[in-house]
Amino acid sequence: MASNRPAQSTSFAPNDTQTFGFAPRTDEGPWEEWNPTEDSLRPVRGRHRVTKQRGGGLARSSTVLGVGVMAAVGAGGMATAQSGKPPVSISLPDLSSVTDSAKSLIGEDTPTPKGSATALSSVGVTTADAAESGADAGEALRARIIQQAESQQDQVASAAARAAEAAAAKKAAAAAAKAQEDAKAKAAAAKKAAEEEARKKAEAARLAELAKQYTLPTSSYTITSTFGQAGSMWSSGYHTGLDFAAPTGTLIKAIHSGTITEAGWAGSYGYRTILTLDDGTELWFCHQSSISVSVGQKVSTGDVIGRVGATGNVTGPHLHLEVHPGGSAEGVDPMAWLRSKGLTP
Repeated sequence: MASNRPAQSTSFAPNDTQTFGFAPRTDEGPWEEWNPTEDSLRPVRGRHRVTKQRGGGLARSSTVLGVGVMAAVGAGGMATAQSGKPPVSISLPDLSSVTDSAKSLIGEDTPTPKGSATALSSVGVTTADAAESGADAGEALRARIIQQAESQQDQVASAAARAAEAAAAKKAAAAAAKAQEDAKAKAAAAKKAAEEEARKKAEAARLAELAKQYTLPTSSYTITSTFGQAGSMWSSGYHTGLDFAAPTGTLIKAIHSGTITEAGWAGSYGYRTILTLDDGTELWFCHQSSISVSVGQKVSTGDVIGRVGATGNVTGPHLHLEVHPGGSAEGVDPMAWLRSKGLTP
């Protein structure tokens, strides 16, 4: 606010005829000259910033206001005295209203206006707190993201570990099952081998016992032709028996006990003797040079029934043996039959 210009100096005191809007009083002391100066009229510094004062600023604002009013009144009086114009009546304002105005200006008993020092401080603190809170929130978010990533990694690792454990358990179970199956198979094979061995032993014992009941038909022989062998020399187109080549006159024995059902000439078979066993199997002894038994005769194992010869359709002396189970027309392999009786030709 601009300062009031200083009033011109005067050298007179007010008289009875010059007043400032009111009559002089005779009971007051002698009048002294009041000469306002520039210093006395200079406005109090900071008057325009009254709104920022608190507490004791009210008294200071009232004092300044009073001084300003007095200065204005003095200046007006000096101007009236110099100009010779009639005096102007001036009324002083009610200080209570001024005080209330000052209180309203400085903000007492009212909410703190925006832009005050307190509000600015609060805003600063809140901004700092917000910044710090933002930093804390960012750090918390970063920590949470890291924690979630680590949690996901842990979950993946746990899942991989569980999968590996499951695969290992499955592999171990498969290996155990395979081992168990192998053990079972091995045990079964061992059992089967043992059973086979036992069977073989039993069969060997049986054949040994049978060998006591059966015997080969001749001795000092050579196997020259076997069963099923093809050739034009046989009328059927193949060999129907087993040939024991031996010198003429070699003894022919009964392979097993039985009954003589045929003894005599049989065409291409030469002299033939048929021995029928108790189970009905017929044994044919062919190409004999002589016959030592007759039909209906009972013979035992090893009894002589004839001699080796070369009668019939032959190329040399030998015994032609045929086996006809149940008296059938078709014979079986004499080699296999003899082996089934514990004999090895």
